[in-house]
Amino acid sequence: MFSGIIEEAAVVKAVVHDKGNVHLTLGCSFVDELKIDQSVAHNGVCLTVVNKTADSYTVTAIRETLERSNLGLLKDGDKVNLERSMLMNGRLDGHIVQGHVDTTAVCTEVREADGSWYYRFEYAFDREMARQGYITVEKGSVCVNGVSLTVCNSKDNSFEVAIIPYTYEVTNFHQIQKGTVVNLEFDIIGKYISRLTSFL
Repeated sequence: MFSGIIEEAAVVKAVVHDKGNVHLTLGCSFVDELKIDQSVAHNGVCLTVVNKTADSYTVTAIRETLERSNLGLLKDGDKVNLERSMLMNGRLDGHIVQGHVDTTAVCTEVREADGSWYYRFEYAFDREMARQGYITVEKGSVCVNGVSLTVCNSKDNSFEVAIIPYTYEVTNFHQIQKGTVVNLEFDIIGKYISRLTSFL
């Protein structure tokens, strides 16, 4: 389980294709604290550490993950948002994030707003999935590339988020531009509520 509070934007050092899988090797400041079999969220996708060296570690993304996320688009030098799993004795600063990406979205607009930024994202709308909670709601939570954010201007197939300077600099939001593909995880509480009400 995660909270959507990014620790660091890691740099991709190698991308190796192996049949239907992709092995990603990254470097970050806390490599020495990682352990084999540990879960780390990468752009919001929960992946397992399978190998590590003194200055890098490797995770593997399988076909299912590659089809649902933007990890298959990564290349050497790209930045990836990282978050280690949440400590149960800590504060939940973001919202409950599972690390199970639901779909991808495309950035359709970036506009500066006197020191902050607004990003608009669009995703494919599916009415049946929307009934199951795969939607955004005004002032609700959404996870974009692993970042816990508050929704504004929510529409059927799009929404906006406001990004403060700290988030812009610490995450890979400073690399997102019009046309960039991002990962989305919709709010799990909304999904459960939608599922339960479908039986009423």
